Formats: sequence, structure tokens, C-alpha cells
Amino acid sequence: MKTEKIWFIFFMILVFSFSWSFVHSKPTENDQGENTITLNKIPPFRFGGPLYAPGEILVKFKPSLSEQKIESIIATYKSRKLRRIPRIDVHKLQVPEGMEVREMVSLMSQDPDVEYAEANYIVHIAVTPNDPLFIYQYALSNSGQDIGVPGSPQGKLRADIKAAEGWEETKGEEAIIIAVIDTGVDMLHPDLVGKILSGGRDFVNDDDDATDDHYHGTLVAGVAAANTDNNEGMAGVAWNCKILPIKVLDAEGEGYSDDLAEGIIWAVDNGANVINLSLGAEEGNQTIEDAVRYAYEGDVVVVAVTGNEGGSVLYPAAYDAYCLAVAGTNNVDERVTFSNSGGVWESNYGPEVDVAAPGEDILSTVPTWFWGSGSFPYAYGGGTSMAAPHVAGLAALLKSIKPWLSAGDIMDIIRFSADDVNSIENPGKDEFLGYGRISMEKALVPLIITSSK
Repeated sequence: MKTEKIWFIFFMILVFSFSWSFVHSKPTENDQGENTITLNKIPPFRFGGPLYAPGEILVKFKPSLSEQKIESIIATYKSRKLRRIPRIDVHKLQVPEGMEVREMVSLMSQDPDVEYAEANYIVHIAVTPNDPLFIYQYALSNSGQDIGVPGSPQGKLRADIKAAEGWEETKGEEAIIIAVIDTGVDMLHPDLVGKILSGGRDFVNDDDDATDDHYHGTLVAGVAAANTDNNEGMAGVAWNCKILPIKVLDAEGEGYSDDLAEGIIWAVDNGANVINLSLGAEEGNQTIEDAVRYAYEGDVVVVAVTGNEGGSVLYPAAYDAYCLAVAGTNNVDERVTFSNSGGVWESNYGPEVDVAAPGEDILSTVPTWFWGSGSFPYAYGGGTSMAAPHVAGLAALLKSIKPWLSAGDIMDIIRFSADDVNSIENPGKDEFLGYGRISMEKALVPLIITSSK
């Protein structure tokens, strides 16, 4: 008989059923009520134009060249100077008639007198997906908006993970896989269809159908990688990355150490690049530690929750050498607190905490059966269980854009690129939010990031 249960505590989903008809039934284009107006108030900006200006390139010549020499080189290419950008000494040149922009760039890039040549890329407003519930996802883009019905708490400008800026760099690759090791995932959810690899693996019932019979795993999967920019529901962090569902927790949200360990190993052996563990135990054991070490040594990034009890960091997040331990923040970048029938709890703390991510009032997917047949399958979740998949999604995006990075590299980039949002009270790395709330913008820019802590 199994003797060691893994358990987790998460904040019960917040449901404004008395006023939020869109949570229970999907609004149609013909609806004229306040909810529909709220959902569609600001039409999204979707850039569909050319990538760069026609007939122009930008060139920086070697600093040792005289202006006369530069003019001579430009004439040799039968081009002409349109503008010079001072301070950085970049010239905008006209592409000669009969030559394409990329051809001119390639030609000048090979010139030993040229430091670099590139197209004059068009800059536009940051990516905004067309998912109708995106405006309620303060975690991804916080403009200080109401996070729920009118009159609900308002966010704080840019107290978010800078998702729109990060998506300018990458929206993820289909080859990158996020394993959601949890209660399973609803395979039929309209915002998850096409994102799920096979039926996954169910270690609770010992079969190959990891269907969610609780709801927690579906909430987690939606945050990490829901279908995005599909005119449906919500946006996920990793637009294009795939989800590998692995069920190790039963319909009551409980499971065992051996199932969890097998789930982690199965994820690694079946191609996962990132593992999300929105679960935890009060006590650690060698089996789980060995499993997360196996993942880390297999170059798989393991993201795990710190927990919500206001106490010590749960396991396996406490295995600091192999996991990213994720605490929770709210819509004003404060360490989150959770209220339920058992009292008020806080995001767990300790020296193992690496980073934080939004974990209060997080809109996400729930199983299609959760509210009943024909209902709108979305709800608010809370707790560090909702914070972790934001980090898992970011890890998947990093692996997408820089596939050569090791698990340790990705973990360090996420740590050292975080925004130190509690620096006034606790400057630098601290036991409450670690290095800070994650920033997709800083993590995904093409720079080498090192710690200054």
C-alpha cells in the first residue's frame, strides 16, 4: 500500500457567477449587454504589413573610415545616402534600381569596410492577440485595468510579465513541449485543441488517457500554452508550444511520490523540454529528488510551486539545484495572499525561492464539463499553482528561440532577468520573491544576462 501522499493547496477559483455571464455562457456578436461591450471595448492591433521598408537599408561603416572614403564606397554600389543617424553613425542608403533589399544587405555585409548592414525593419505596436478575454489577463499585460467586472480591483501599470514585448521576439515553436504534470488536461477544450500531444500518460489509473477529472491541470495548461490569437477565449504564454499531459493526481487533487517520480521521468523520456509542477509536499524524499535531478541532467527545465501556506517552500521546489521555485505576486506586484475557508495564507518563502509570477485572479481554462453542458469553460484561479505555468511558458519560449541553451542556462536567464519589484523592502534576491517577478521582455532579448546580485 502506498504510504506517502503528495498533496497541494491552491486557491479556490473565483467565480462571479452572479454578474459575469460570460463565465457561464459564451457571448455572441448579437449580445448587447454590458459584458459584451466590456469584452470588445478596444479592438486589438494586429500588424499585417511588410517587415521592412522597400528600397532602403541601414549600414554602419568601420569607424576608421573617413567621410570621403564612405562617400566613395556608397558611389561604388551605385547607391546614395538618404540620412545619417548621429551618435551611432548609421547611414540610411537607397537600394539601387533593379536590386532587392536582401540582396543589397548580403552584398554590403561582405564588404570588409562595413561593420554591419541590415534591412530597415518596420517598428509597430507590441503584439496584442485577438483572444476576447485577453483584456482580463493582467498577468500578461497590465494597464491598470479592472481585473474583473467593473468596480473590481484595478491593476498597476506594467505590473505584469511583459508578455507583449516578449512575443515580439518569439511566440514559441511547436517542437518545444511543456509537460503539465498534474490532474490531467481536458483534451476537448476549444482553447487547447491542437496543442496537446497524444493522450499523455495517466499514472493514477495506469493508462494512456490523461483526461482531467478535477480541473486543476486544465487551469495550469491554459496559462502555460492555450491557443492564442485564435479569436477564442484567452491567451497562453507560449503561443505555439505543445502540451504533454501527465496525470499523477486524482479527482481529489491527491497523488503519490512514486507516481510523481514516474511522471517526471516519463516526461523526460517522451521529449518534454519543460516540466510544470503545480503541486508539492511538506516533506521531501530521495525518490522525487532523484527524479527532478534526472530531468535537470536531461536538460529539461523543471518549474515548481513554492506553495500557499505562508510557510516553508514545498518539495520538489525546495530542491533548489534542479528546480525553479516560483512564488506568487498580485496585480500590483506585491507578494500574494490567499483567503479561503481555512483562513488567510501567503505565498511560501525561504532561501530556495527563485522568482515570482502573477498568481492571484488568473483567468484560465477549465474543463468543458466544469460549469455544465454548453457553458463557457473559463474561470479565475489563484495560488502559486497559477504562477508557475507563467514561468514554464517563458522557459519554453527561451528554448524555442535559443534551443542550444541548457536547462541551467534557461533557469539563470529567468532568474537574472526578473524585475526586482520589492527592492524597496528587500533589495536583491530575497526569500519572498527570489530575484523578482519574471520579465519576458528582458529574458527574451538577444543579450547574455549575468547576475549582479
